[in-house]
Amino acid sequence: MRVRDNVAIVGVDQRQTTGRNDACPCGSGKKYKRCCLTATWAPPTTSDSPWSKQREASDRLTPALLKLAERELGENLLLAWSEFNQVPFPEPISRFENEEGIFNPYLIFDWDPEAPPRRRTGKPRAGLILGMYLEKNAHRLTELEMQILIQAISQPVSFYEVVRCNAGHCAVFRDVLIGGETEVEEHSATRKMRPGDLVYGQIWKLPEVATIGRLGPRLIRPEQKPEVLVLRAKLRRKIAKKNRDLNSEDLLRYREEIRTVYLDIRDEALRPKKLTNIDGEPVVLHKLTFRVGSAQLAFDALASLAWSMAKETLLEEAEWDADGSLVSVEFDWLGKGNKMHKDWDNTILGHLKISGRTLAVDVNSVNRAKRIQEEIERRLGLHGTHLSTTTETIELDPTKQSKKRQAAIPQPETGNPALTPEMQKEFAGYMQQQVEGWIHQNVPALGGRTPLEAVGDPDGKEMVEALLLGWERHFEGPTALGSFKPDIDAVRRLLNLPVAIGTVLH
Repeated sequence: MRVRDNVAIVGVDQRQTTGRNDACPCGSGKKYKRCCLTATWAPPTTSDSPWSKQREASDRLTPALLKLAERELGENLLLAWSEFNQVPFPEPISRFENEEGIFNPYLIFDWDPEAPPRRRTGKPRAGLILGMYLEKNAHRLTELEMQILIQAISQPVSFYEVVRCNAGHCAVFRDVLIGGETEVEEHSATRKMRPGDLVYGQIWKLPEVATIGRLGPRLIRPEQKPEVLVLRAKLRRKIAKKNRDLNSEDLLRYREEIRTVYLDIRDEALRPKKLTNIDGEPVVLHKLTFRVGSAQLAFDALASLAWSMAKETLLEEAEWDADGSLVSVEFDWLGKGNKMHKDWDNTILGHLKISGRTLAVDVNSVNRAKRIQEEIERRLGLHGTHLSTTTETIELDPTKQSKKRQAAIPQPETGNPALTPEMQKEFAGYMQQQVEGWIHQNVPALGGRTPLEAVGDPDGKEMVEALLLGWERHFEGPTALGSFKPDIDAVRRLLNLPVAIGTVLH
C-alpha cells in the first residue's frame, strides 16, 4: 500500500508478495495462511476457465494503472478523493475500511478533473489515467484486456440485489435501478452474500463469463433498499418525457447522483446511532433528585401521575414503618394512550421512587425531564426542592453493536424468563398483536405512508418487502429464554405479500 495525503492506493498484487506466515494484509491480525489465503481471496487462477483468464488479465492491468496514477497525479490524488466523496474536505480514506475497492476503479477508469460533473450523454468515456495508459499501451493489449477496459468505462455502476447465491462460486444479481438479472461468477465476495442483500458495484459482461468489475466494500442491508428505490423513482421522473424506460446509458449520465446515494448509505452505516424513545425523542437518560417533606405527602401529591392507576394498587408493594407511616414506594409515570400504538391504553413516561424524604425520578429524554420537573415543583410547592439532575447519552457504535442498529421497523421488547409458560404465551400474543399493528403505522422510510397504503403501488410494495426482510433478519438464530420472536410471515399475509423471499443456488 502507498499512501499520499491520506489517500491510499492498493494494488491487487499485494497478496502475491505476502508470505503464508505473514500478517494478513486485510488487517485481521491473523496469519495470511489462516485468513485470506484460503477464505477471502478467490481460488488460484491456474485453470483455463473464462473466469480465471479474466482474473489474470485484470491482475496484469490494475497494478500498471495504479502505478501510473500514483506517478502522474501526485497531489491531485487528494482532489480525486474529494470529488469521489463529493465534498471539499472529506475524511481520510483510512476511516473507511476497504474503501479502496470502490475508489481505485473510480480513480483509474472514471476520474477526470477537466470533465464536467454531469455528462450530457451516456456514451462511454475514459478517465484521465485510463486515457493516458491507452495512449501509450493500446497497441500492446490483448483482446481480452481491451474488452475489460471497455467494460470498465461502458458498464454503469449501479445498485444490485442478490437474487440467488452459491457462496464462493457465483450469484445472480438484479439491477435495482434498471432491472434485468445477470449471473456473475465471483469466488470471494459471494462468501458473505445472501438473497436480499444489496451491493454498489459494476458488472463486466465478457465473452463466456460475467464478473464483478468493482464492488463497494460493504453489503447494504435490505432495510436500506428504500433509499435506492427513492433514487430509482427520481431517475425515472427525469426521463419520463422521453417515453422510454430507464437504461444503462442513463445510469452513466447520472452516475454522480447514484454515487451520492451510496455515500449516504456508507456514511450512515459509520455514524454512531442515537436511540429514540417511543415519542421519537433522542434518548438522554435523566435522573432527577428532590428533597420532599415526607414520603406520604409526596405520594399523595404525585400518585395521579400514574394515569388510571388507583392509589391502593400503587401502594401494594410499598414499605411501612412500625407505626404505619409510609417509608417508600415506587410507581411509573403513565401517560394516556400512545402516539405510535393507537390501541395502547397508556405509555410509560418515567419512573418515580420515593424513599423517606428523597424522591428520585428516571426519564429518558430532555423534554420528559423538563415536563416532570415542572409538574413535581407545581404539585409539591414549598414541600419539594430540586437537588440535582444527572444525564447520560446513549449512542450505538455501528462497528461494535451492529445488531442494535435502528431499523425502519419498531423493535419488539423481550419477554421475562421468570414468567410462567401461560404468562409467556399471553405476552407473546400481545406483542405479536403490536407487531401486526405496524401495518397501520406511518413509516418514514415509506414516505410517511402506512405499509398497508404503500403495498398498493409497485415501488411501495418493494420497499415494504425489504423492510420486512430486514426485520426478519434481526431476529434470526436462537433466542434467549423468555424472549419474543415475531412472526413476520403473519405480517406478510396481512399485506398479501409472499412469505418466501430469496433462494439459494445448489
